[in-house]
Amino acid sequence: LLAGKAMEALGRNPEATGPVQQNMILALAFAEAIAIYALVVAIIILFV
Repeated sequence: LLAGKAMEALGRNPEATGPVQQNMILALAFAEAIAIYALVVAIIILFV
């Protein structure tokens, strides 16, 4: 969803590539980190 909205924004305003891309990468990194933390917690719960 996030990448799709970023592509829509770039399609409407190609000059905003820098800020949109930077914010998209940051948001994707946070989403990935949350998924990794959830996986670690699930493994800890499974084995403890």
